[in-house]
Amino acid sequence: MRRSAPVRLLLLALFMACASHSSFSQLSKNSRWKNDLSRRYTVTTNILYTPVDTVRARLDLYVPQETEKPVPVLLWIHGGGWGRLSKDSVSGQIIPYLQMGWVVVNVDYRLSSDALAPTAVEDCRSALRWIYDHAEEIKADTSRIVVSGTSAGGHLALMTGMLAPGTALDANCPGPPMRVASIINFYGITDVNDLLAGSPNRRGYAVKWIGDQSDAASVARIVSPLTYVRAGLPPILSIQGDADPTVPYQHSVRLHEALTAAGVPNELMTIPGGVHGKFTKEQNREIEVRIRDFLTRYGIVN
Repeated sequence: MRRSAPVRLLLLALFMACASHSSFSQLSKNSRWKNDLSRRYTVTTNILYTPVDTVRARLDLYVPQETEKPVPVLLWIHGGGWGRLSKDSVSGQIIPYLQMGWVVVNVDYRLSSDALAPTAVEDCRSALRWIYDHAEEIKADTSRIVVSGTSAGGHLALMTGMLAPGTALDANCPGPPMRVASIINFYGITDVNDLLAGSPNRRGYAVKWIGDQSDAASVARIVSPLTYVRAGLPPILSIQGDADPTVPYQHSVRLHEALTAAGVPNELMTIPGGVHGKFTKEQNREIEVRIRDFLTRYGIVN
């Protein structure tokens, strides 16, 4: 893989994300951080991870230079209601993983304007397959893959990590079974049908993603994380504000209750008064600590 031309701009974007994201205010005070990242990481952008779509199916890869041993991996999925934003809207939430020396894989997927559900799920599963297929090359420890994202990205992280092997959603990425070590879900949708027309929780972004498919209710069920709750899932941490106007807070509550009933190790971190991804500096610090503790508890972070 060749180091791509826009790397300096990408590193600058990450640094600015660090500076603007309140949880990482201390990092932004370190003027050496950007240079440290460029020195410690090889960054390759816009890698094609599936030939099914050669425009959207791209990922950015951050590989630490200082280790020869396989290291944990963060698979990061952006939000935007399945219909906007991209991997280039770099999130400060990947910064702690870079600081820990992880491989970071930041993916794009087909948006609702390109293709309706369930294609975004299929793309994210293909990105996970790409990590497995290139594990040795990118120094990835496939036993310690964490998948995470915000909003629609949180939903896609749940779907990517919760799907059982061999479903139709893996048609574009055949191969041995894939498993992630943990899912960190930032205010992701868990019941897509609950957001469609006729529901008091109707959301336009969900209606657009499902579209006018004749079997809309069936498709919505297939792409809902609650459909896949069962024993044996990896540990799941959900984080959401209880005043979220974009994704109903009850989606996280229902997932937490269902996972607990199935015996799946999981936690729900409720942000009192928190809206959609807009938390205070103190709340963001608490989130960062909670994530680190959660990953440590399950042996992903030493």
